Amino acid sequence: MSQQQGLGPRRAALYMLDQVTGEGKLLPELIGEGALQHLSPEDRARAQRLTTETLRGLARADRMLARFLAKTPPLSVRNVLRLCTVELAGGEAAHGVVNAGVEMVARSQRTSSMKGLVNAVLRKVAAEGPEGWAQLVTPRLPGWLRSPLKDAYGPDVVAAIEVAQFAGAPLDITAKGDPNAANETLKGEILPTGTIRLRDAGQVSTLPGFETGDWWVQDAAAAIPVQILAPQSGEKILDLCAAPGGKTMQLAASGADVTAVDSSEGRMIRVGENLKRTGLSATTITADAFAFTDGGFDAVLLDAPCSATGTIRRHPDLPYAKDGSEFGILIHQQERMIDHALSLLKPGGRLVFCTCSLLPDEGEVQVEEALARHAGLTVDASAIDRAGIDPDWRTEDGGLRLRPDYWADKGGMDGFYIAQLRKPA
Repeated sequence: MSQQQGLGPRRAALYMLDQVTGEGKLLPELIGEGALQHLSPEDRARAQRLTTETLRGLARADRMLARFLAKTPPLSVRNVLRLCTVELAGGEAAHGVVNAGVEMVARSQRTSSMKGLVNAVLRKVAAEGPEGWAQLVTPRLPGWLRSPLKDAYGPDVVAAIEVAQFAGAPLDITAKGDPNAANETLKGEILPTGTIRLRDAGQVSTLPGFETGDWWVQDAAAAIPVQILAPQSGEKILDLCAAPGGKTMQLAASGADVTAVDSSEGRMIRVGENLKRTGLSATTITADAFAFTDGGFDAVLLDAPCSATGTIRRHPDLPYAKDGSEFGILIHQQERMIDHALSLLKPGGRLVFCTCSLLPDEGEVQVEEALARHAGLTVDASAIDRAGIDPDWRTEDGGLRLRPDYWADKGGMDGFYIAQLRKPA
């Protein structure tokens, strides 16, 4: 690859780094706005990988760079240095990385005077190499998140979560049918819960079975709520807050009569596209969850909006775009959503409540308070007796607490809380 060929994805990655670290934007938001649209599919994947790897290693890159910087340069220059440092730590050829870093700085009048600095610093980083990088401490979670997690789980668990998040995430796949059949061509690892896990998967759309709709991308933990709901053919099931649609497709694959509701028009278009690709059927409705009042459902799946603190291993932009200030608003919204979802169930119906959060206030506490608000509401602890569920994941309230450090030897999983509630008959 020539330097010019490699510059496109690097410049796109730099733009996204500047937006995340400088403007507090999220990567899905930037990608949705077209940040990668000008690139080929292969370069898009590379730009996204460079961005996520740099964000994941940002604190470690800063530690390494601090040895060679007398003062902190402007943000965009700092992000060039961070990006190139992470590439060098990954074993990329020093000549190409250093030249690309200098070229990116040279292209802007505001930063072109710092070409010499960037060249000198990156050559010193290259001399340290992957060996110097490996000696640095694992990056910590931001204080606004680390503190409540230490209170909930203790320092040792938080340290293990940080290791899992720094390691990143493999590609997880949910098969439309038999995972063993799908894995004959994918050649991945089938996890105990049935998810197919691939390492170094490359471009998703080129994998066997994508075009024919045999599977979809979905973290192993995110696939468990539908397994707990155990949808049956012909059941009337509501997927509330459905986008991006992985759970909708799981429900539809069971033969249930599925209604998927979400407030995001753009994300619901994508749900529709994925349903079409996989040949699955569901009624999709773009509406605010509280505005949807059709009732009589046998079951409701509520993957409620939350802090998403359980997904940092896949979304390392989150610590830079959030500061914890929204916790109170989200917790109140989840409480209202549980009450609303229960009102849409027929008597005796079941509600699976889940959040991709590590915070007990967005999980265990929500269920405890829902039981206090609704007479006769119970937790169906037997629902979590599913294949592959480790007994250590169970909570005292009859739900599941999943953490990134679980299955650490296999590549971890997203943090989730999941519980099935039963409405009185």
